[in-house]
Amino acid sequence: MPPATVTAPSAPAPAPACTPDAPVRHPTVSWARARMLAHRAPGPAAPVAVALADAAGLTLARELRALQPIPSFDTAAMDGYAVAGPGPWRVRGAVRAGAAWTGVLGPGECVEISTGAPVPAGACAVLPLESATAGGGDRVSGPALPPGRHIRRTGEDSPAGGCLAPAGTSIGPALVGLAASCGHDTLEVRPRPRVGVLITGDELDHAGRPGPGRVRDALGPLLPALVAALGGETCGVRHVPDRPAGLLAEAVQAQRDVDVVVVTGSTSVGATDQLRRLLDDSGARMVVDTVACRPGHPMLLAELDPGRWVVGLPGNPYAALVAAHTLLGPLIAGLSGRTLGALPQVPVTGQVRPAPGVTRLVPATWAGPGVRITEGHGAAFLRGAAVADALAAIPPDWTDGDPVPLLLTPS
Repeated sequence: MPPATVTAPSAPAPAPACTPDAPVRHPTVSWARARMLAHRAPGPAAPVAVALADAAGLTLARELRALQPIPSFDTAAMDGYAVAGPGPWRVRGAVRAGAAWTGVLGPGECVEISTGAPVPAGACAVLPLESATAGGGDRVSGPALPPGRHIRRTGEDSPAGGCLAPAGTSIGPALVGLAASCGHDTLEVRPRPRVGVLITGDELDHAGRPGPGRVRDALGPLLPALVAALGGETCGVRHVPDRPAGLLAEAVQAQRDVDVVVVTGSTSVGATDQLRRLLDDSGARMVVDTVACRPGHPMLLAELDPGRWVVGLPGNPYAALVAAHTLLGPLIAGLSGRTLGALPQVPVTGQVRPAPGVTRLVPATWAGPGVRITEGHGAAFLRGAAVADALAAIPPDWTDGDPVPLLLTPS
């Protein structure tokens, strides 16, 4: 037999050079995972106490508990007569809301009573006014009533100390009223995250009709409204030219009094795109570096230094809107201590071409039990999003009518 041939192992390929023009890239993540990573990245802000009048739109930092039973006394649920025992009944007096009748009713006795007034001791039910028949003198008759009928019992809604809403609940008008009804004057909340907005691009005009070869800035006006709807507070909008290089780095570093810096444009790898290089040079911790979705895939999220975050949005308006809902919204929710709930699955109909390996985010409007895709959802155009009720997350294997995750958008 001929001797065996021994093949020398091939030399390893040289590692690619790391040049100043090649920022480090991280693996692309799915759209659903990008939302989760953005939400989990920060810890919630320290709680503060605010007056009830200032609490709407914020998030409870601690569970809301009843300071007293709700209701705090047996209360009439109807206008009529608080009755004791079977009728007919002798009327012994009247009690109105805000006052109390201090006597005790015996069998066959009643008091006229208003809705919300304290039910006297001895009463077993409230006979509605429309069911009562006046007899001669001070007598009233009516149908027999089961015990407790039309009476709201003490603590029926909640006992004293009962949990009325858990930490992380978004505070709306009803919760403000609930807190007031059980004796609270202030609430422990998470403050709104402070957001600074940097709009990049030499091609942008910021007022009036754009000139030849120019584009009117849509994101400068759009983002403060969106930040407010997502639960944040915009602390300023600044326009940063692409040239000379270095202006963006200076602008980002100047945002010292905010929790989140939002940069529009400059997220790709073009000659004027500086954000990734800036983050590499600053030693920022990259959380999300591109997302497998269309539009908006060059979006990014990084922690610039402890407690200060950078969200990079594409410069095209609809792509930026998608990216803001993907990263900025969950980040603000995380800073606010809110949960990131599962998205509803809703049937979607309409015209869109699924993209292999990526999620398509398209605007949609309600149509019966599902939604229909609206026209005008190119990366640069806001026509569809302007009239939409939601963004539908279209997976690669979607067919017309399939249910998909739906991200409701603020109106």
